[in-house]
Amino acid sequence: MSLEVKQVERIPVNVPYREVPARNMVRELPHWTLFEICKVTLKNGVVGFGETMQYYTWGTVSDAAVERTVGKNAAELMWDDSLGAGLQMALFDAVGKANEVPVYRLLGPRHRDRCFLSWWDIDMPAEDWVLECRQAISEGYTAFKTKARPWFDLDRQCRVLCETLPDYFNLDMDFNAMLIDAGNASRLLPRIDEHPNVKLYESPIPQEDVEGSKIVRSKTRVSIAMHYGSPPIMTALKEDVCDGFVIGGGATRVMRDGTVAAMANKPFFLQLVGTAITSTFAIHLGAVLSHARWPSVNCHQLYTHQMIKPAITVSNGLAGVPECPGLGVELDEDALEQFRLPEMPDKPYPAPGLLLAIRWPSGSTSYYAHTQQYWDDFAAGRLPIFPAGVYLENVADDGSEEWKDLQSRATQTPVHEGGRPK
Repeated sequence: MSLEVKQVERIPVNVPYREVPARNMVRELPHWTLFEICKVTLKNGVVGFGETMQYYTWGTVSDAAVERTVGKNAAELMWDDSLGAGLQMALFDAVGKANEVPVYRLLGPRHRDRCFLSWWDIDMPAEDWVLECRQAISEGYTAFKTKARPWFDLDRQCRVLCETLPDYFNLDMDFNAMLIDAGNASRLLPRIDEHPNVKLYESPIPQEDVEGSKIVRSKTRVSIAMHYGSPPIMTALKEDVCDGFVIGGGATRVMRDGTVAAMANKPFFLQLVGTAITSTFAIHLGAVLSHARWPSVNCHQLYTHQMIKPAITVSNGLAGVPECPGLGVELDEDALEQFRLPEMPDKPYPAPGLLLAIRWPSGSTSYYAHTQQYWDDFAAGRLPIFPAGVYLENVADDGSEEWKDLQSRATQTPVHEGGRPK
């Protein structure tokens, strides 16, 4: 049977968010609904599929990648991460189907037949966290990864949320370095440690700060996760800056990094983001990587549709590894047609017509039109870091001239009112 690639089809789609994610993702990640479904047809008639999250940091499929794929042996190409996420997944799926084996058999010996999965959401008011975790628990999840951000009172958020959670349910707080330095981390983290459901902190401070990271780790009972590669892996292992890693990227990179982490006896979680198409590919990777012991973060829970049949189901925090050939699932063709776009639109960021207010405990308010503005202000040290009582809200357009004027000014530059120093 010929494994030569006969054709590559790329289909843009817009997969909608569920209600709670939708009202929070709009301020930072409105473009995460845009995907490109990739179908690879082999000369033998086998069709494989995959997906790329458009405008994501890794994985875009280029015209050049398609050109160098057509006419070539799929098995010789499938380990090439530079092809992009959707095309690489589709090649693995096609090769697995052609050889009548599941994708994990192409990766290595199976270590587990069920993989750990985490529910994911962006930062949001505590009340929305409660709604999302309630949904996660009802669907069999035992872990929740979210964003810890200085424009929300994290201690209050954790208190409100943890009062609703069973003891077995774990929380992973990803700071994306927003604690800035070891001093801020040493002040806040011991307080958050008091919430027993909190089990993991991800990247509390900039990862290249090796000495600061060692101090942070010594100040908390909670495990610290850092993205693999920063600082360089040998430095991270020698200085013992974290308890484990976040690993993502293409198949070659994931397998290489996961193998090194295993040799160092460091656990990690896989982070490959998309609909359940990507989640399924990540499950195959998790099946063969011994130290993929922390729940995988794939974000398919954000969407109204998983885009596959059968859908991923979770029990006791685990999802079964498919045993059918290829990815072991079918593309949901009805959903594909429902969400198909005539062409991929430009990145819809910032979303128009937003007015975001950071309410400070002092009584002052800072107004912005999108997340990147206040992210930059916090990262540059122009705003207080995690003060008690702070919160963010989306100020609805009431049709007034005052709202229009304030939103227009905030689009140009942050607006600080109520005694905030200029």
